[in-house]
Formats: sequence, structure tokens, C-alpha cells
Amino acid sequence: MTQSGEKPAGLTYAEAGVDIDAGARMVELIKPLVRATRRRGADAEIGGFGGLFDLKAAGFSDPILVAANDGVGTKVKIAIESGIHDTVGIDLVAMCVNDLVVQGAEPLFFLDLLCDRQARSRNRRPDRHRHCGGLP
Repeated sequence: MTQSGEKPAGLTYAEAGVDIDAGARMVELIKPLVRATRRRGADAEIGGFGGLFDLKAAGFSDPILVAANDGVGTKVKIAIESGIHDTVGIDLVAMCVNDLVVQGAEPLFFLDLLCDRQARSRNRRPDRHRHCGGLP
């Protein structure tokens, strides 16, 4: 609330610089890449706000789950300095997989966030982000 008791005006996604339609187009363009990573237990769909994994369908009876995540900060800095951007996603996935397998865990599925400031001006699959290439 403001001092006058009025509710402050909020921003729309568009006013905040988010192009929902461009994001939806990007999701459609990379769906085949995501589907190519399909495995038993994972539906390998994209576009929702979470991922589902059916442990029973994957053959597990009494599992212990191990989770891992990694950031792209250093990876992006090196990519910018070297001018090579097509390995950032592969490296990100590989570092997460490494963190799991050293604990004896099997990578089951991967949740990611793909940010592309140019998505609104491009209508093609992003060439610089190849997350799916790092999946087993």
C-alpha cells in the first residue's frame, strides 16, 4: 500500500520485458530435443512448472533419491571470453550428472531453465544452448 492507502500499480509481464508469446514459441521449437531424452519413468514433456518421474515405472522398488544442481555463472563467463557458447548446456548437465554418480545415484531426469534474451527477436531453435546434448 502507498501512504495514501492505494494499492501500487503492478507491471504486466510485457511491461517487465517478458514476451510470453516468444517464450511459448521457444518451448515449441525445443520440444523435439526434450522428447529425444525420454526414458522409462519420465514423460519428457516441457512447458509445465515441474517435472514428473514415476519411480515404479522405471523399475525402482525402494529408492533413495539424490538431487543435484549447478550454476552457469563461470561457464557463461568462459563461453563469452572464448566465443564458444554451444557447450554451456552440455557442461551444466555433465556437472550435475557427475555430482549424482559419485554418490552412486542414477540420473533420472533433469529440470532446467533456459533464458534467452533474444527469444523475442528469433523464431528458431536456440543454437547457443544445448542442454539436451548433455543428457545420457
